[in-house]
Amino acid sequence: AVNAMLSGADLIYVGMPVPTFAFSLYVRSEIKEVPDLRGKVLGVITKGASSDHASIALLRQYKMSQGKDLKVLYFSRQQDAMAALNQGVVSAAVLSAPTTLMARRLGLKELVNIGSLKIPYPFTGIAIRQSLIRQNPEFVKAFLKAFLAGTKVAIEQPDAAKRALGRYLATKDPEIIEEAYRSFTPLFPKVPYVTEEAIRAALSVTDHPKAAAAEPKELFDNRFLKELESTGFVKELYSGR
Repeated sequence: AVNAMLSGADLIYVGMPVPTFAFSLYVRSEIKEVPDLRGKVLGVITKGASSDHASIALLRQYKMSQGKDLKVLYFSRQQDAMAALNQGVVSAAVLSAPTTLMARRLGLKELVNIGSLKIPYPFTGIAIRQSLIRQNPEFVKAFLKAFLAGTKVAIEQPDAAKRALGRYLATKDPEIIEEAYRSFTPLFPKVPYVTEEAIRAALSVTDHPKAAAAEPKELFDNRFLKELESTGFVKELYSGR
């Protein structure tokens, strides 16, 4: 969405349900730490996508970069990156749940849970047309109320959340469903405010020509969430009334 906004799309963030990278770095057995990837090949999903950005952000933690310290091989699907890792085509891959479970079933190991590093990033955001906000702000507020209520269910009613996940993932495998639930739910804030840090982080990893001059505060609007919190909606929601 950030690139679309920079290109002039009539969009703005009004919420950020997952404000960090929901990925892990999986590796072959010979890779013991991230610096061991120097001179190796890393698998990610689609250039410019969130998994690519996650790899850039992770490598920066070790003063490493794509191209200079290691090669990157892009795939269109998580399963393809995992297969390449299993076959030794790449030495590491950036994966998300539930592909992470499938990787462990193949004997591949998680080296870094990138999500646990809490690096700010708009992994999932709620972007709405600014024209809709002007025309029907009450609709936006109602949508966010419903979203917050759904988040509460996800956090406090795991059985219901897992049933929904099973339908979304089209699987009845309890381990796959548990992997997805366990990986994403801890990342959900009760009130998904958009942060300037997350937007700035997205701008720092995109190659959009307008990114360097962009002002992060112009890409999000927290007023609806602030109103829902200040009027007591969130407190009442979590008080169980």
